Amino acid sequence: MEFDKIYFYNIAYELLTTPSPTGYTREIMALIEKYAEDLHVKLEKTNKGNAIITIPGEEPGKVIGLSAHVDTLGLMVRSINGDGTLNIVTIGGNQPNSLIGEYCTVITRDNRRYTGTILTTSYSSHVYDDAHKVGSRFEELIIRLDEVVNSKEDVQKLGINNGDYIAIDPKTTITPSDFIKSRHLDDKISVAIIFTVLKAFHEHNKKPKYTTKFIISTYEEVGHGASYIPTDITELIAVDMGCIGKDLACTEQDVSICAKDSSGPYDYEMTNKLIEIAKALNINYVVDIYPYYGSDASAALRGGNDIRAALIGPGVHASHGMERTHYEGCLATMKLLSGYLLSN
Repeated sequence: MEFDKIYFYNIAYELLTTPSPTGYTREIMALIEKYAEDLHVKLEKTNKGNAIITIPGEEPGKVIGLSAHVDTLGLMVRSINGDGTLNIVTIGGNQPNSLIGEYCTVITRDNRRYTGTILTTSYSSHVYDDAHKVGSRFEELIIRLDEVVNSKEDVQKLGINNGDYIAIDPKTTITPSDFIKSRHLDDKISVAIIFTVLKAFHEHNKKPKYTTKFIISTYEEVGHGASYIPTDITELIAVDMGCIGKDLACTEQDVSICAKDSSGPYDYEMTNKLIEIAKALNINYVVDIYPYYGSDASAALRGGNDIRAALIGPGVHASHGMERTHYEGCLATMKLLSGYLLSN
């Protein structure tokens, strides 16, 4: 089965450049609804804001679940300083050092938007003798707004208040060598992968063996994304980024099959089946353990859902920082996912 590379890149870029820090996902969910409508698939929304897309299967017997999340790391205004700068608090597991010098956008509760830059509290080496030492804690980061503000009152007149969302500029770039560089590949790249698989099924007049429900979650980065799933799902595959570094085997050209993360081992039989399919289809794959990681499948299991669960995804370098993956790893994930759905 062929996968539409141009379609994949187009929606990946659109998703990556649409702000969606956890809790502020209405814009990106409008895109999800459009993609589903274009592919003529049924989409429902949960009260929490997750989407569930249902693809009918060839046979009755069970329902397979897929999950990926569109929410990302972000920031929120903690307080406003007397000089017009903003103190911030993290949404999800940001690395403070990786944010120094990044551009961002403050989104007010009435949807006004203001750009700014994330700086340390000792923002000039010509002025502060500790400029090279600070920035490892969120208490040492501030936002300099691109507005003429010199006081807390000036900022409040713009409509900016405590609790406003801050989206970090993703700096999305797709290189001629097929690298995809961007913040928030975790996990928007997996959403693009699954939609590309659905498009291939649609164009090749294929159906999964069993009815499949694709859950797009909106609170994964804070731990409860897919804590609720439809009760008819018996198997859930979380499609999320594969980790790279230290003693892990994964590269950006591989699909990673996770045997265990911080929540414990994934289902033995499902993991074995994914490995067997990858071998049979000659897919670049690795098996790895993620010691500091949780997924939508973890959330579903903690939520008390009676399911078996597995985790796969393309290798992503420098996760929760300036991330990068490669089309080959994404393609390997598409092949493994479609192979599982067709043969399950």
